[in-house]
Amino acid sequence: MSGPESDSQSATVAPVPKARFRAAMGAAATGVTLVATDGPLGRFAQTVSAMCSVSEEPPSLLVCVNQRSPMNEAIQTHGSFAVSVLGKQHDHVADTFAGRPWPGKQKWDFTCGEWARTASGAPRIADAVASFDCVLHTVLTVGTHHIYVGVIRDVTVAGGTPLVYSDRRYAQPETFPPSTFPAFPGSGPVHRDEQRMAR
Repeated sequence: MSGPESDSQSATVAPVPKARFRAAMGAAATGVTLVATDGPLGRFAQTVSAMCSVSEEPPSLLVCVNQRSPMNEAIQTHGSFAVSVLGKQHDHVADTFAGRPWPGKQKWDFTCGEWARTASGAPRIADAVASFDCVLHTVLTVGTHHIYVGVIRDVTVAGGTPLVYSDRRYAQPETFPPSTFPAFPGSGPVHRDEQRMAR
């Protein structure tokens, strides 16, 4: 749909009640990431679950940050941000930067984790499962959130077990045997991995 037509149609659609929307979104499992920036306005970080890749050429991703977050002005002023993919050992970091600090900590307390500095100067969690150093490319605003698209200038991959969030609880991925169907022999991720290794 074109922009004007889409805007017109969306304006006439009755919104889904917030409680039903939250319940449905709670059924989705998401990774837990930390978005951070540093520069003239100071150092800020925020836990977000809305992060995904945008393109491989150029390598880019997007994150969604609530407009109420104190870091929005800083990201837009600094022009860069880092995204840390949190591991299962980082649940306390996730809570702290979601505004739910554990006893003895303050909201957005940088003493709750071990940090490293990216090329842009943005902080990342030193032992994150992976991290991305991004240059701000585009800012969009939809409803209550800003959507930041960043072009990735550097990545780190340390590995580990990623932290997952679902039904308002933290969890970790669990592997299981892939489905098999007699009518489709040789299908499934195991066979794809075997084919990749054989090349």
